[in-house]
Amino acid sequence: MTTTPETLPVAEVQRSGRAVLDEVATAVVGMAEPLRIALAALLAGGHVLFEDVPGLGKTLAARSLATALGLDFRRIQCTPDLLPSDVTGSSVFDPTTSTFDFRPGPVFTGLLLADEINRTAPKTQSALLEAMAERQVSVDGTTHLLPAPFHVVATSNPVEYEGTYPLPEAQLDRFMVRLAVGYPERASEVDVLARRLARRQEGASVRQVVDAQTLLAMQAGVEAVAVDGDVLAYCVDLAAATRAHRAVEVGASPRGSQALVLVARALAVLDGRDFVAPEDVKAVAAPALAHRLSLTPQAWAAGLAPEAVVREVLAQVAGPTTARRA
Repeated sequence: MTTTPETLPVAEVQRSGRAVLDEVATAVVGMAEPLRIALAALLAGGHVLFEDVPGLGKTLAARSLATALGLDFRRIQCTPDLLPSDVTGSSVFDPTTSTFDFRPGPVFTGLLLADEINRTAPKTQSALLEAMAERQVSVDGTTHLLPAPFHVVATSNPVEYEGTYPLPEAQLDRFMVRLAVGYPERASEVDVLARRLARRQEGASVRQVVDAQTLLAMQAGVEAVAVDGDVLAYCVDLAAATRAHRAVEVGASPRGSQALVLVARALAVLDGRDFVAPEDVKAVAAPALAHRLSLTPQAWAAGLAPEAVVREVLAQVAGPTTARRA
């Protein structure tokens, strides 16, 4: 029997969220905005994909978030020979009882890091589909529920193509946001080097700020915040505009517009507001929509990025004329 989590007020969610980000910032440098949106996605109950070149701290960011949030953390290093059972678990014969016992895989955790997810075969990638969408896995005809909270943070290397398997659209659609870290500024990179010399060891650690039950209460607090109808219509208009864009073959689905409003709402709560402003929607539009777009061959050959399409849509679609308090 599951218990209904406590619902934290907006001010408490903001305070705890800010404490988590401040603690993660002690180990992760130059990623303030991506980490803020990643935390908003987790508070909205979603999964996060970090896609950028190696060496920018994506794995450290995922591990630091898990530690600060008090979540059980498991990591799988995705390789071509990784099997679905290596992710979900498998049934093992027990000779003492002459029965098959289910041995849970690493997916049974609070936060699962799928490192370099585009290096494993599509069959193994799809093993995460049911877990990400329904918070359960089916093995040998038996359904096993995953713990709550459960989140997937995956990393992907977009610059290498040999020995990789690009994520299909159905898999990408399960991620609430896709984030690019980008190279740090000069001062931030100097800070990274200085911190490494100061701690005299390779690993950087953070302390736990909240626990899993508090995270559930924070998520319940976000869910309790209403969103104005004009903002909902704005999110739908943005998603619809991607479907009609000349460079887009397949636009954002209703799951995309839903992700847009959910992450925007969590971002507003992290700012201490109990209402969503159009600026919140604009701030998360590219992370929530760009990875859901399939460009035409002509646009792809011309080097057009999906993020550029989202920026163009933002400039064309009129936002709400009033920002009414929900």
